[in-house]
Amino acid sequence: MADEKRKFDVSLVTPEGPAFEGEAEMIIVPGAAGEIGVLARHAPLIATLKAGSTRVYLDRDSEDVREYATGPGFFKVEQDRAIALVDDAVLAKDVDDARAQAVERGESNADRWQLEQRIKHAENQLSVSGRT
Repeated sequence: MADEKRKFDVSLVTPEGPAFEGEAEMIIVPGAAGEIGVLARHAPLIATLKAGSTRVYLDRDSEDVREYATGPGFFKVEQDRAIALVDDAVLAKDVDDARAQAVERGESNADRWQLEQRIKHAENQLSVSGRT
């Protein structure tokens, strides 16, 4: 049926565990070359992700959307399943301004790339939450 809403399995996973797991009508992730939108029955895909806004549309008609500030990672789509593996995911409404602004730039146990990614992710959290 053409009007039938199709849902598919979506997982947004961090090293600490799943930030979101469930069915959705659409997911939009921050691909390294631009945003990637996926609906059910999307062609297989593998992509790298940059820090940005990941939006999970549970129901597009009711605008039931969960927005996350996500760090860099990887994205895979196969059959009716999408998996985003990211280094961090924070619901936009749960962003802690103080935590995002207090990223320490001088940690001795992190290399330059890791520090740059942490700073970008902190800036991204503030941007996604609308607090910049």
